[in-house]
Amino acid sequence: MDKKFTTLIVEDDMISFELYKTRLQDQDLNIIHAINGKVAVEKAVENPDIDLILMDIRMPVLDGYEATKQIREFNKDVPIIAQTAFAVIPEQKEVLEMGFTDFFAKPLDDEILNGIIKKYRYKN
Repeated sequence: MDKKFTTLIVEDDMISFELYKTRLQDQDLNIIHAINGKVAVEKAVENPDIDLILMDIRMPVLDGYEATKQIREFNKDVPIIAQTAFAVIPEQKEVLEMGFTDFFAKPLDDEILNGIIKKYRYKN
């Protein structure tokens, strides 16, 4: 039996998190939720088999930049996708330089979200 594709969704807004879950329900994912960057780092340590991280940038306690930096200290391979409502071209370049693998802007677009999941789920 194949292992479920494990996705850590780092999102401080519960409505946005529920929206992710609804939009991804047909993808047969094992979804883990972190409410902020500090919890995301803890979850990444506890679950080294995470296949993909969807990381909000602006969050309380620990932002997505710092959380990604800390995760990269012990896991250089997991794809970390930056997601933010504050999408501007310089920020996109900045997030890629800071250790993120990819980037998308909110509000969530089903086609983009599903494309990202498929891109990293079926990557060889």
